[in-house]
Amino acid sequence: MTNPLPVTDPLAAPMHAPMHAPLPLPEPVPEVLPYHRMARASVRHRWWRPVLGTGFVAVACVVLAGLLYGIADALGAAKGYPEAPDGTVEFGPVPGTALDLLAIASAIPVVLLAVRWIGRRPAGTVSSVTGGLRWRWLGLCVLAALPVLATTTGAMFLLPMDDAQPSRWAGWEVFGPALAMLVVLVPLQAAAEEYVFRGWLTQAVGGFLRSPWWALVPQAALFAAAHGWGTPWGFADLAVFALVAGWLTVRTGGLEAAIGLHAVNNLLAFGVSAAVVDGLKSDDTAADAPWQLVAVDLAGIALYTAAVLWLARRRTPARTVPAPVPVPPPSPFSAAYPRFPHFPAAHSPLAHVPVPVPPSGLGHTDAPDLPLGAVPSAPPPGVADRTPR
Repeated sequence: MTNPLPVTDPLAAPMHAPMHAPLPLPEPVPEVLPYHRMARASVRHRWWRPVLGTGFVAVACVVLAGLLYGIADALGAAKGYPEAPDGTVEFGPVPGTALDLLAIASAIPVVLLAVRWIGRRPAGTVSSVTGGLRWRWLGLCVLAALPVLATTTGAMFLLPMDDAQPSRWAGWEVFGPALAMLVVLVPLQAAAEEYVFRGWLTQAVGGFLRSPWWALVPQAALFAAAHGWGTPWGFADLAVFALVAGWLTVRTGGLEAAIGLHAVNNLLAFGVSAAVVDGLKSDDTAADAPWQLVAVDLAGIALYTAAVLWLARRRTPARTVPAPVPVPPPSPFSAAYPRFPHFPAAHSPLAHVPVPVPPSGLGHTDAPDLPLGAVPSAPPPGVADRTPR
C-alpha cells in the first residue's frame, strides 16, 4: 500500500506570506523663502515682530545718532572748537563729514540687533539668504560698478550746466586726508542705508506679502524722502535707484549688489566734492540733481544692472532658502510611560508549525467522497456545532 500524499494545510500559505507595513506618506515640501520673505526664516516668527522691529530701528537709529553728535559736541567744546551758526560745534569739512558718516553707519548694529532680538532669527539673514555677507560676490559687484560709474561720473563733467560754479583744486594736503577718511567710512555709510532700506524694511513688508514689488515700493519711497525734497528729477532718480537696488537684492538673494552700487557711487561723489575747495561743506544731495545729471546717472544704473545680471548667470548666487520646519512637541505619554513591551515588526513572517500527517492505515481527514489528499470545502456534519472546551 502506497503512502498517502501530504495534506496541504490551508493555513500554511497565509502564515508563510510576509505581512508588509503600509508605505510611509511623503513628507511635505518646505516653503522656499526668497530674500524679501526672510522675516519668516524663524520658527518663532509672529506678525507683530516686523512691526515692533521697525519701530525699534527707527527710534534706536535716531537715539544712537543723537548720542554720537552729543558726545562729539561735548568733546569739541572742551577742546575749544568754534561754534557753528546752528549751535553745534564746527569741526571743519573733513572731521564734520566723518561724524556725519559715522552717525549713519551706526544703523548697521541697530538693524542686526533688531533681526536677532526681535526677529528671533540669525542676524546674518538680513545680509543674504545664506546667513551672512558673501564677500566674494560683493567684490565682484564692486569691480563691476567701478568702471561703469567712473565713466558716468566723468561724463557729468562734460554736461553744460547753466548755474555751474567755478571750482578750484583743493590740493593734496586737503584731498589726501579727506580721501583716506572717505575710503574707510563711505562704504559703512552706504552699507548702513542698504541694511535699513533694502534690508530691514524690505524684509519687514515681505513678511506679510509674497510679491517682492509690494516690499520694494515702500522702501524706495522712504529712501528718496530721507534725502530731502529737492527737484522732482532728483527725487525720481533716488526712487529709481532704490527700486533697482531692491530688485537686484531679491534677484541675487542678498545686499551685496546694492552695497556695491551704493558704495562706489557715494565714494565717487564724495571724492569729487573733496577734490575742490570747500566741496565737503556743500549741503546739496542727490535730491537736488537737475535732469541732465539724472539722465546720465540712470544710464549708469542700467549698465551696472546688466553687468550684475551677466555675472549672476555665470556665478549663480543663492537666491532662496527653505523655510524652517517647526519641531512638534513631544507626546505627553512619552514621559509617563517611557517603556513599552517589544512587539515583533508587522512585516516579520510568523513561524510555521507543520501539521502532522497521519500515517497510512490510521485514516485521514479527507471527505469520504473526495479523492485522497483533496481539501474538503466544508467540515463534516456536526463538527461546526461543537463548543470548544
